[in-house]
Amino acid sequence: MTDSPAADVHLDDNRLIAERRAKLAALRAQGVAFPNDFRRTHFAGDLQREFADAGRWSAEALEAEGRRVAVAGRLMAKRVMGKASFAQIQDESGRLQLFLQANALGDAYEAFKGWDVGDIVAAEGPLTRTKTGELSVRAERLRLLTKSLRPLPDKWHGLADVEQRYRQRYVDLIVNPDVRDVFVKRSRIVRAIRHWLDARGFLEVETPMMHYIPGGATARPFVTHHNALDLELYLRVAPELYLKRLVVGGLERVYEINRNFRNEGVSTRHNPEFTMLELYEAYATYIEVMDLTEGMIRDVALDVLGTTEVEWEGARIDLGPRFRRWRLDEAVRAHNPEISVADCRDREALARHCARLRIPVKDGYGWGKLLLEIFEKTVEARLEQPTFITHYPVEVSPLARESDTEPGITDRFELFIGGKEMANGFSELNDPEDQAARFQAQVEQKAGGDDEAMHYDADYIRALEVGLPPTGGLGVGIDRLVMLLTGSESIRDVLLFPYMRPEDGR
Repeated sequence: MTDSPAADVHLDDNRLIAERRAKLAALRAQGVAFPNDFRRTHFAGDLQREFADAGRWSAEALEAEGRRVAVAGRLMAKRVMGKASFAQIQDESGRLQLFLQANALGDAYEAFKGWDVGDIVAAEGPLTRTKTGELSVRAERLRLLTKSLRPLPDKWHGLADVEQRYRQRYVDLIVNPDVRDVFVKRSRIVRAIRHWLDARGFLEVETPMMHYIPGGATARPFVTHHNALDLELYLRVAPELYLKRLVVGGLERVYEINRNFRNEGVSTRHNPEFTMLELYEAYATYIEVMDLTEGMIRDVALDVLGTTEVEWEGARIDLGPRFRRWRLDEAVRAHNPEISVADCRDREALARHCARLRIPVKDGYGWGKLLLEIFEKTVEARLEQPTFITHYPVEVSPLARESDTEPGITDRFELFIGGKEMANGFSELNDPEDQAARFQAQVEQKAGGDDEAMHYDADYIRALEVGLPPTGGLGVGIDRLVMLLTGSESIRDVLLFPYMRPEDGR
């Protein structure tokens, strides 16, 4: 036995649960404990909006209107006052007050006195307005639909409860309206993206989530096993190679809002499974894809938020003005005056700069990889306002088309907002021999110990040999975009069920 507050709370919860189980047992003895014959006619939020004008919709006006409603929701508060009581219920749209009278409800009123906050109840009757101006249902029928066995928490806010909130998202959604609003916005953001792309002739498709060969991104995959075929499979790290196969097949504008899986670390910006938008458009270059990305993000913000200005992690970000476009090497030199133009293509010079900046360097890194490492260490976090970084080295862009005018550089961009990568796009590599050589280079890197290097995908090479038209491609991190547009600081705040270690700590 312990006297700790946590132990007291646990014991108190156990007592309350035991009391509620006893109430449920009594309900079972009376007959059907979980009735399923109630039908709702109205939602709380709709009624609150329709009758929001208290001056127009007084108690007398509501009585004259004669609106009868059947509402249901979770009991969030109750106030018993002798022969009249008040209760507040919450459904998916909001809250509504119930006005309960003993002479109208009879036995149901006595039963209500024993109901608990958290129970799911239903009420039927006319609308009225109380003396305090609260829109209410004057209940003529009252029923308990679901007995809640676990009490809702008294205190659920703040950092102390954050792990519990993520684990018990079902409770978080009940007691935190702001959390519910984030996920409503997330749904609206995804819907707005679909509408925006559909209106421009893109076709939504679905591609496999289990791959024979992990490809489409440099990432460490999850491995699974198909028992019947005795075959090792990989959860997809990206749908890219399948989507480009479709472009080969003549579906010239395709997109997928897809779930990806990468066997990597967990942080405020990373979850092992996450949502991406990937799209491909034939006869478009990375320039047109940049234009598309900018327009889509701006229009989605206007559609969902009604503004292009957002606040994220203490910074005011405006998605309205044209996004900056900045070469990778120029951005590195702007933030590192010690690095010259010549240094940007000199492997030994960049290695010295990495040593000065305390950036680990592996023997297999070329100048392109070193330049990117310096960018990620010294520049990325400073890109607060929307910025397209362009002209990435071939070495770090195994699927992007090499520039016609700058050997060693690809027609690629990444979009950064608030110091975080939001999107990645490029003119696709459609030369099958060049792609085969790059796959082979990735295989050699993997043999050298790079777990994130790509495999050699012979079927994809065969598809390119059939002929991929000039194509522009884009990947947008939906989770990070939702973080931006909802002002959320952690990816866990925009995932309904983020990855968590088991509660036993294993």
